[in-house]
Amino acid sequence: MSDVVKVDVWSDIACPWCFIGKRKFEAGAAAFAAAHPNAAIDVEYHSFELSPDTPVDFEGSEADYLAQHKGLPVEQAQQMVDRVTGIAAQAGLQYDYDALRHTNTIKAHQVIHLAKVHGKQLPMIERLFAAYFEQGRHLGHDDELADLASELGIDRVETLRVLQDDTFLDAVRADQAQAQAYGITGVPFFVLDGKYGVSGAQEPEAFAQVLSQVLEMRAADGAHGAADPEPAR
Repeated sequence: MSDVVKVDVWSDIACPWCFIGKRKFEAGAAAFAAAHPNAAIDVEYHSFELSPDTPVDFEGSEADYLAQHKGLPVEQAQQMVDRVTGIAAQAGLQYDYDALRHTNTIKAHQVIHLAKVHGKQLPMIERLFAAYFEQGRHLGHDDELADLASELGIDRVETLRVLQDDTFLDAVRADQAQAQAYGITGVPFFVLDGKYGVSGAQEPEAFAQVLSQVLEMRAADGAHGAADPEPAR
């Protein structure tokens, strides 16, 4: 039987580092799989709202938003946007901040939970990230989210009903409560085996190393139970 490492990821689709972190984790996971052919990784995403007070229809650029949210000069905020765009490009991502529609993400998180029920959480995460950062789609609007879900074979009418009824709002709040219990204050945040925390968009080599260490520590102490994660920063 294969050794399975459970990886729980707290993330927000409006977080540029989360998409970058996803790519870097995937590269690290591939290296880990090559070194440990009998092991497997079970990845599950969890909701985290970086800015729950963001309006659905924010008027302004990403630099405008950062300037308001962080109290920075617009020029400095634009430098931050340019920097993350360059880092994203190194990870193979084409961020388009001119087209990006900054919005509240609570609806998108509910769609992610709907996709999980249909066994399509990871494809939905990927689709939403690409739609938000690379394609300028408005992920605060129900119709747009329903269109994206339908691309993955999830019934559009079902998606609209779920969003109208806030069917998965409690599930989103439960994810957020667990993040608070773990002491997570920023994303992306990766929890391995329910015990070991990795903060941020680490390099692929770091992810491969920590995945291997989890197997080594598991073999050494036989620890399979969940505990508060120990952040590795």
